[in-house]
Amino acid sequence: MRHLIISLLLLMSTSGFLAAQNKTLPAVILTDLDGNKVDLSQLSKDGKIIILDFWATWCVPCKKELTNIMDVYSDWQKNYHVELIAVSIDDSRNTTKVKPTVDGSSWPYRVLLDPNQDLKRALGFQNVPYVLVADQNGNIIYQHTGYVEGDEFELEEQLKKIAAIK
Repeated sequence: MRHLIISLLLLMSTSGFLAAQNKTLPAVILTDLDGNKVDLSQLSKDGKIIILDFWATWCVPCKKELTNIMDVYSDWQKNYHVELIAVSIDDSRNTTKVKPTVDGSSWPYRVLLDPNQDLKRALGFQNVPYVLVADQNGNIIYQHTGYVEGDEFELEEQLKKIAAIK
């Protein structure tokens, strides 16, 4: 009985990883802070690993995560050929707060707006902060909800694995 429970727990703990392997970045079009349209399904076309980090101006852990990643981001770009895109899920009433938040934080990331939560619905997650990683072909390889100080190091471990596969 104990072996069965352990097996089930192991299966459930890897199910997020396994389920992610069957998904690709959806063809959802968002806008950046300058009003340019961006088709998510085209993001991996240049061979980069893509990190989508979903956040909101009212979400303290989201902003903490993006700020902490900033400390290691230039190394990730060099070592893993990665691009992090910060996707704001702020609704249309709050999108005016996004640019001042980004500018005030000096985040070096491309920022996209998902005010109607079209991408959030397409990916089927509930809460922010939410991070997903897509490989060089747009396959979603890793997903994580929530943020605890140090989660960026787990994220880097995932980047190492994906970069090694090429």
